[in-house]
Amino acid sequence: MTDVTRRPAPPVSPAPARRRVHRAWFVAAVTFVTIIGAAGFASLPGLLFDPLHEEFGWSRGTIGFAVSVNLALYGLTAPFAAALMDRFGIRRVVALALTVISLGSALTVVMTAAWQLVLFWGVLVGLGSGSMALAFAATVTNRWFVRRRGLVTGILTAAGASGQLVFLPLLSWLVEERGWRPAAITVALAALAVVPFVWLLLRDHPADVGIAAYGAEDFTPKPPPAKGAARRAVTVLFDAARTGPFWLLVGTFAICGATTNGLIKTHFVPAAHDHGMAVTAAASLLAVIGIFDIIGAVCSGWLSDRYETRKLLAVYYALRGVSLMFLPMLLAPSVQPPMIFFIVFYGLDWVATVPPTIALCREYYGDDSAIVFGWVLASHQVGAAVVAFAGGVARDVFGSYDVVWYAAGALCAVAALMALVIRRAPAAVAKL
Repeated sequence: MTDVTRRPAPPVSPAPARRRVHRAWFVAAVTFVTIIGAAGFASLPGLLFDPLHEEFGWSRGTIGFAVSVNLALYGLTAPFAAALMDRFGIRRVVALALTVISLGSALTVVMTAAWQLVLFWGVLVGLGSGSMALAFAATVTNRWFVRRRGLVTGILTAAGASGQLVFLPLLSWLVEERGWRPAAITVALAALAVVPFVWLLLRDHPADVGIAAYGAEDFTPKPPPAKGAARRAVTVLFDAARTGPFWLLVGTFAICGATTNGLIKTHFVPAAHDHGMAVTAAASLLAVIGIFDIIGAVCSGWLSDRYETRKLLAVYYALRGVSLMFLPMLLAPSVQPPMIFFIVFYGLDWVATVPPTIALCREYYGDDSAIVFGWVLASHQVGAAVVAFAGGVARDVFGSYDVVWYAAGALCAVAALMALVIRRAPAAVAKL
């Protein structure tokens, strides 16, 4: 027999380990859906002006005042909510906030006086929504992500726009066909439905599940609960107020709020209706803004990871101001191509300012950036509140919104200049 030399079998390469999706992305997904579920409240105020005026005889200035209280509390609550999340955890604060939003919206169906609108919609919904503000997204991003923060911030910012897209056409149809009360109940049920989702799936910190944040090289233990939430929020405010960038960010973001939530979201539908456009058509245009809002927010987050954020802000505000100057000439009974161009353009710019603003807060204020951004967001909502009220008064006095559009365009030019004045933080310059 012939000996046959057996060759050794080639070594078997181990199967490549399957890469699991990091838990941070699931937390971001839960946060996204939570913000969507709470976004219905933001879609409703602009649809209530005419129905409440017709049913109760309240002036648009009175209704605008209730909306302004809502917007102001939305902003002023945010920094305290961020501190409360450090003390009691994200999950508890968000679940309670959704419950308060649901309660306030449901109680509006039994109101008979204007002060009740201010209490239910202005105070209760304002406090609840303030705890669900962008400071929530900033807190989640800071805790769970080291890499891709700008992108995640853009995605979570877009969640509010997605909620507007989902709810606004439905709410406008309900207001037209069934009245404003079923619309308010719909908002209440949507917010309440998200509570168990948050309680079961949201986690406060990567250490709760024994992992490091996405992109982090080392595991970071969960810090102990921060006591004295209110005191910490105020202390951080006083420390930040001693720096020039804080006031520039406050000024630019106040103008951002004035020209989005305060102006377009609150007054676009009644202004378009003044020119003969159907309420459902005007509400659908706002929903289209929501589509491009998502695109603009995500793209802005991607750009914020790569380019100088203050220059991005200046471009965003300048383009927004130009578009507002043209709006009075575009309003008409039917939807024309120039109006569609405005809607697409404004949608791309709507919340594009948020990722670079959060990035600048993180660049200057580090671990306190979520609370600092909460205070910057407060200025956003105060600006929105002022214009929500002033826009209603201007409509009562002048019979149109034209003066408000032109004034808002001029404010955007000021914001662009303020953004360019912001200097880069020394630490950021050192990394270049």
